[in-house]
This record gives sequence, C-alpha cells and structure tokens, in this order.
Amino acid sequence: MNRRLYLAAYDIANPRRLRLALQLVKAYATGGQKSAYECWLNDAEKAELLLDMALALDEMQDSFMLIGLDPRGRVRTLGIALAPVDPDIFYIH
Repeated sequence: MNRRLYLAAYDIANPRRLRLALQLVKAYATGGQKSAYECWLNDAEKAELLLDMALALDEMQDSFMLIGLDPRGRVRTLGIALAPVDPDIFYIH
C-alpha cells in the first residue's frame, strides 16, 4: 500500500463540529498542532477522510484542506523543533 504525506488543515466555526473534525483528522495524523496535521494516507484512507469531513462540516461556515506534500521536499524545522523521524510502520485506528 503506497502512502503519501498530506497536510490536513481546517477552520471550523462551531465548537461541536470542531471537536468532530479534530477526532476525524487525529485518527490519521502522525503529527501536527492546533488545526494543521501531517497524515500519511493511501488512496482509500484519503477518500474516507474527505467523505467523513464533507459529512461532518457545514460548507457555508467551515473549511477543510488536504494538501499533498512533495515527497522530494526537505524537512525544515524552526526554533527548538526536532526533525520528524518516521517509524517503520504506522498504526491507524
């Protein structure tokens, strides 16, 4: 199964939908903060996440972006951040 790194980000107006969006994204996230998370997804997981978010959010008030990142890109960190180290396997629940 080929996975690709995505950046998932959202801006949600309603606290209930915000909690739901956080749960949905964190189920796939390997790292992140606030409302932006890194997710390694295969095609099926990407489709499932997009569908779940579409059903959970109000398209007039909320926004969600899933941006595919270039695998050739160099990781850059700021401040005292540590460079990410990917494990050999990912457990997604």
